[in-house]
Amino acid sequence: MKPYPIHCVSIVIPVYNEQQSLPELLRRTQAACAQQPHDFEIVLVDDGSRDNSAQILQEAAERDDSPIVAVILNRNYGQHAAIMAGFEQCKGDVVITLDADLQNPPEAIPRLVTLAEQGYDVIGTVRSNRQDSAWRRWPSKLINLAVKRSTGVAMTDYGCMLRAYRRTIVDTMLACRERSTFIPILANSFARYTTEVPVDHAERVHGDSKYSPMRLINLMFDLITCMTTTPLRLLSIIGFSMALLGALFAVLLIVLRLMFGAHWAGQGTFVLFAVLFVFTGGQFIGMGLLGEYLGRMYSDVRARPRFFIEKIVRSSTEVAAERLDISASPHLSKAVR
Repeated sequence: MKPYPIHCVSIVIPVYNEQQSLPELLRRTQAACAQQPHDFEIVLVDDGSRDNSAQILQEAAERDDSPIVAVILNRNYGQHAAIMAGFEQCKGDVVITLDADLQNPPEAIPRLVTLAEQGYDVIGTVRSNRQDSAWRRWPSKLINLAVKRSTGVAMTDYGCMLRAYRRTIVDTMLACRERSTFIPILANSFARYTTEVPVDHAERVHGDSKYSPMRLINLMFDLITCMTTTPLRLLSIIGFSMALLGALFAVLLIVLRLMFGAHWAGQGTFVLFAVLFVFTGGQFIGMGLLGEYLGRMYSDVRARPRFFIEKIVRSSTEVAAERLDISASPHLSKAVR
């Protein structure tokens, strides 16, 4: 593992109805970025917020010499699509993702930058003393276990979005055109060197979690179908095993019928019904999984864009500098005109 030179660090933060936490988020994030020695930018993606979040981001980005870039999506596309929109607009050698709810501390940013300089492709974080409720923690543990078993990459906490990625990993993720993307898993599929560090986890001060029970269920299906085809293989193995057991059980019933007579077989009618229901349930589960994969193929074939950016707002000082760079290059200036 070789040291990785860094000139600029990008912080990508998806925002959805977080107007109350945004002032504190901006203050703490800028203060944390100032603690590391490299240039930085903070790319905040408004994911179709219905409150004043977009306006707050635009005002922050329009200030002179502001390191903030506001990316405004025209509607809500989901957390991971918003992060991909931020990836397209950021320019850092290291890209750090962060949630806007301040449950994960922005103060961990310098530590992630230091680890990235050592040569890690992906740096994950583990939430210490997690403050979420039990109905959020236990499903998260099950999902983490399933992801580790399916991807072969041993990371403890895939649900924490405070993570750092090398630029090459980000560019590779942008080259993937599937519609449904779970960024930590996608990044680990291309990473060679990965590590994790513990971070504090605070209670949510403003607002509520954006993941309702239905959205958590949708996320579970996305995880199952986007990262591996193992469920299809398991389905074939389970189906074969069930068919074999069913055949053996049928033979056993015939033998018992011949040995003890029809009266004994009649008393097992309800057992046969129960077995039938089990097999029927297994068939429906298999059909549901196949439907998930077919639906994903349908979405990919349509090749609709992941998101639509309505507006990008940058500091007026940065815009003027970019125009100066363009005018200084006659070939580029001519191409632009």
